[in-house]
Amino acid sequence: MRRLAGVAAAALVLGLGLAGGIGTLMLQPPSEAAGETIVEIPRGATLAKVAAILEAAGVIRSAPAFALLARFRGQAGALRAGEYAFASNLRAREVLDRLAAGAVLTHRVVIPEGLRMEEVAARIEAAGLGSAAEFLSVAREPAKATALGIPGASLEGYLFPETYELARGIPAGEVARLMVDHFFAVWRELEPRAAARGLSMHDVVVLASLVEKETGAEEERPLVAAVFLNRLARGMRLETDPAVIYGIADFDGNLRRVHLADVTNPYNTYQHAGLPPGPIASPGAAALSAVVEPADADYLFFVARNDGTHQFSRSYGEHVRAVNRFQRNAP
Repeated sequence: MRRLAGVAAAALVLGLGLAGGIGTLMLQPPSEAAGETIVEIPRGATLAKVAAILEAAGVIRSAPAFALLARFRGQAGALRAGEYAFASNLRAREVLDRLAAGAVLTHRVVIPEGLRMEEVAARIEAAGLGSAAEFLSVAREPAKATALGIPGASLEGYLFPETYELARGIPAGEVARLMVDHFFAVWRELEPRAAARGLSMHDVVVLASLVEKETGAEEERPLVAAVFLNRLARGMRLETDPAVIYGIADFDGNLRRVHLADVTNPYNTYQHAGLPPGPIASPGAAALSAVVEPADADYLFFVARNDGTHQFSRSYGEHVRAVNRFQRNAP
């Protein structure tokens, strides 16, 4: 009985000391030396578990003192899970404040323009931010696309290219939602111009994905967009190789005549008129803008010059001469 009273008295003394702003040795930094420790706080961890993890990692001096401090400050139930980076010279109250604020460590993942969702998933996994398979499961789920306002069976084309700073442990569905939300933030600026051209969001994203895959030259995007829109307006097939390739399972890098003749490939724009069924990659803002503001040009064809740019032509005769010059080395 006397021992329990002694413990209670000690706790009371410590609490009163904290209330008065009097630091104790147990709440001081574990070290004055410079250094950083990475700690993972699991979801659902109790206060006692969090304090034990921090003490074991050398972030705090005393787990019991830390737990008492958290209760005294009313933060016992406010500690958030995640990955944290703690300097060695932080006081216990500073560690507590970071945990309560959820100041988790973030990791950068760069999603360039023109990636398919499989490639996006691979980058997320490479950054240590989750399983590629889990992300793809979400991205390919029709119900998820519907819930996010995507007019398609998957999130292909809507995982917006950007540099993201993400914390480990974020569910794949939340990562996907973040990327789609970024797309919609860009789309809202473009929507009035798309409507003026009679283009739906789906139309714009599909066309922009084709533009993205056809050229990496920024100044050419409006020209490539003009070619596609001009061909559609004339009832011409788009005849774009990247779309055909997208529809080939296990493509080996060599596009053959048999591929161009394959009517069973719904993305074969040599055989099927109009737009392919969906986007073939995630276009960036520049490609999306090019579709709603294409170049004022009457070009109908283009061919690669083999230097990263293209030769544009107005007639089939011009196009054949350009193909001979740049692709067949004919005079």
